Amino acid sequence: DQALQAGMHHDGMAFFPIDATRGLLAVNHEYTDERLLHADGTANWSAEKVRKSQAAHGVSIVELERGAGGGWRVKRPSRHARRITAFTPMRIAGPAAGHPLMRTALDASGRRVLGTFNNCASGATPWGSYLTCEENFDQYFRGPERPDAHQRRWGLQPGGWGAAGWALHDERFDATKHPNEFNRHGWVVEIDPFDPASEPVKRTALGRAAHEGAWTVQAADGRAVVYMGEDGAFEHLY
Repeated sequence: DQALQAGMHHDGMAFFPIDATRGLLAVNHEYTDERLLHADGTANWSAEKVRKSQAAHGVSIVELERGAGGGWRVKRPSRHARRITAFTPMRIAGPAAGHPLMRTALDASGRRVLGTFNNCASGATPWGSYLTCEENFDQYFRGPERPDAHQRRWGLQPGGWGAAGWALHDERFDATKHPNEFNRHGWVVEIDPFDPASEPVKRTALGRAAHEGAWTVQAADGRAVVYMGEDGAFEHLY
């Protein structure tokens, strides 16, 4: 049911006009408050609660239409309506695609991944796609007792079960068992809001970071320029 509803804690959004009276709103769902999401909060933590939490993350695509009185409302039904969650299949593109550090037991190619989460700010491209940005991805994973230098660089904490407790019932978030799954998040994801059958793409050419938005402009020579911020202490603008 949650995968068919709006997610939790909205962050970045963008509007994509269809015509003068209709358009698509893309909305990020950054994180969940498990105490509010479940009837009994975090008590009796289960695989079902993990799945619901994962379904409340990601992105919603909502079609809006202008009514006779001039106000906007959600159009139902809509062929564009879509939820993208922490278990939606996606393609990995760019220089990191297929790299040994991107390969896992579930994806020997290093080119396919499930889901996007902790989606913070966002952006829209001149060609009409939505860029959703994975920010504090590290907090969803259970780390080894002694994270290596690469894991520490990206904030993976030793032990525990992750802030959302996903690793208790979804072992791909247990970096002690699947260390490379951790590497497959922290990217900018491109989504075509106009095609509900299209597959989201993690654009690794835009770099790995605690992404806080990706704003795109077209330069005078026709090239696209993407401006990005990294929401972490002592990090950078790109």
